[in-house]
Amino acid sequence: MDAAVLRAAGRSLVRGSTYLRWVYLLLGAALVLAFILIDSALLATVQEIGLPQPLEIALALAVIALPPVALGLLPAVREVEGVAVESLLGVRFDERPLGPARNWSQRRRSAAWFLIHLLTGGIVGFTTTIGIPLGVILIAAPFRTPGDHELVPGIPYHVSGGWSDIWLPVVGVLCCVLPLVLAFVVGALLVRWAPAVLGPTATERIELLERRTTALVERNRLARELHDTVGHALSLVTLQAGAARKVLDTDPEFARTALAAMEESARSALIDLDHVLGLLRDDRASTLPQLTLGDVPRLVEATRAGGITVEVDAVDGLDAVPAVVSREAYRIVQEGLTNAVRHAGLEPAELTVGLLIRTEPGSLRLELTNPVGSARRTRAGGGGRGLAGIRERVAVLRGSVDAGATDGTWRLAVALPTGLDPKQRKDQL
Repeated sequence: MDAAVLRAAGRSLVRGSTYLRWVYLLLGAALVLAFILIDSALLATVQEIGLPQPLEIALALAVIALPPVALGLLPAVREVEGVAVESLLGVRFDERPLGPARNWSQRRRSAAWFLIHLLTGGIVGFTTTIGIPLGVILIAAPFRTPGDHELVPGIPYHVSGGWSDIWLPVVGVLCCVLPLVLAFVVGALLVRWAPAVLGPTATERIELLERRTTALVERNRLARELHDTVGHALSLVTLQAGAARKVLDTDPEFARTALAAMEESARSALIDLDHVLGLLRDDRASTLPQLTLGDVPRLVEATRAGGITVEVDAVDGLDAVPAVVSREAYRIVQEGLTNAVRHAGLEPAELTVGLLIRTEPGSLRLELTNPVGSARRTRAGGGGRGLAGIRERVAVLRGSVDAGATDGTWRLAVALPTGLDPKQRKDQL
């Protein structure tokens, strides 16, 4: 067991982490020295006042304890200690970087850690201040003139000039090594204590996890929005460009209309792309420009500009649909039209998309239908990322979705709860 301890101590001397821990503890020792200097001046003032002894003792204790406690309660101490602990002790906290204390619970724990840092740093600093100079003196002792000498004033030692002095450099080496071994042991304890004392509590870790989850959900939502808007725009641009190329000589007016629609689709896609990239770059939670069911006519016209026939059957009064439902419904219609353009397997002139929008008691019903070519029928049971995005949107609103190809017709049917009662529906119609 003793041999194992000695081997562990020896290995600790060649580890870089030992010296980093030593530096961290010496920083605490430097702070202790600063407080000692301040306390010395304050205690001298207290003694000069001439207070009764019990009051003088109480005031002296307050002078010694209050400055480090008050400093430890500062919000920035948690951040500074966090940086030092991560860089010098190698601790990794769940919250990175460890920010300033945001509440009194964090302040108290930061103050407790600050006091631990001062106490352990003071011990290691004292050992270093005494041990290393003493070790150097003992290592050099055999080379001194034989006779009586003093390690420090009042502590004599004798140099005989022979092998009997061999114990002096041995003890000297141990004195030099002791601060490093102590720094390694104390540092190991601090590494174990730091996450519990300085890091977030279990409740704070849950809150941190919730914030991270919210951020990931927001980023996923932005990615879905970007997929829907830019993907739809690119699909339309491709379709409109193909239609314009085919009729450029025979129907210049239609070609001009298609080119204008391409310009509008590309401009809208660039605006949405720039908006999302700005949000991701700045790490801010926001939304894309909010489009609702009231913008469906413009979406339909842009699709028709590519030569596709879109038959719309929609009720009036859709502005009464709750805003969140209306926004998601627009995106679902947009993605449904995009899927029809991309995956129907038909030429634009052959493609007719039916769009049904109905309000029912407590729900909004959307239905898109279109014929599919033979290439699409072979994978009727599949679905790309667009259909998965639709299912995600519907699931968030606790609605239902049914999609699939039957007898050469692709059908996407979605029901979204709105909370509208039959009386509200009657007022709409």
